[in-house]
Amino acid sequence: MRGRFSEEAMTAAMRQVATVLGVPSEDAQLLQLTNNAVFALPRSGIVIRIARTHRLRDRVTKVVQLAQWFAEVDAPTIRLAPGIEQPIEVGDLVASIWTYVPPRSPAPEVDDLGLVLREFHALGVPPCPIPAWDPVQDARRRLDDAEGLNGHDRDFLVGWCDRLEPKIDALNQRAERKLVHGDAYVGNLLRDSSGQVVMCDFDATCVGPWQVDLAAVAVGEARFGGTGAHRTLAAAYGFDVTSDPSWPHLREARELKMIVAAVPLLTTSMRIGAEFSTRLRCVQKSDHETRWTPFADLSRPPMTARTA
Repeated sequence: MRGRFSEEAMTAAMRQVATVLGVPSEDAQLLQLTNNAVFALPRSGIVIRIARTHRLRDRVTKVVQLAQWFAEVDAPTIRLAPGIEQPIEVGDLVASIWTYVPPRSPAPEVDDLGLVLREFHALGVPPCPIPAWDPVQDARRRLDDAEGLNGHDRDFLVGWCDRLEPKIDALNQRAERKLVHGDAYVGNLLRDSSGQVVMCDFDATCVGPWQVDLAAVAVGEARFGGTGAHRTLAAAYGFDVTSDPSWPHLREARELKMIVAAVPLLTTSMRIGAEFSTRLRCVQKSDHETRWTPFADLSRPPMTARTA
């Protein structure tokens, strides 16, 4: 499907960025095509990450500032490509450039996630401006950027936001505020050249209840299937998020995020549009049996490498 955020448009933008950087793009590999278009350029040792939604482009600046701070404090995170002024604008799109990390064995697992999260949460709050955890406002921004959303679905999602918002506000007021990754699951882990497991993808990083980062695996296991991952994470981290009094609100916020993530992309992929409809109907009908498919699996064949 064509559109302003289509694979064709993103590939053209990637080649523009490569030209600005003065590097070849013939070996470019599309690794991900969801909220970001992520391309590896192995010969140049970089990854180009382009935001696919105009409403969320401000996140790229936040991510760059965060990554600079991560390097200063030696956080367990991926690094920006050195010597490049960032972010880079190409037309009305914006990109960040990262160090390429090829896949290495053994691949990170859920217990690695628990250990890295404990270290991540202990970093403290960075000096650069970081937003508070606000999944409802994030959802509203995505709804504002929707082209292929019908009125009935929009009304349901707006109503869901309206109902959830006061619950999230109350949770934020009583919670211990820490640095939150915002999308903590094994797919956002890499193993670097030294063998250390590091985190990537900081679009959703914020300050808020640290329990948010333990909810993704628990909700993912319930919606995508599988057993044991949540239990392993709880053991590695030392806390079972499903025992937390705030668990129902954390679960609902995560499911909202998992659905609205596709809203700006509905015109770019029929498969993503169909999966979006499946997820939305499951929530509307309180269907907890139908299994969901990750949006990333519907965009491209299995990824050959992992990136920021």
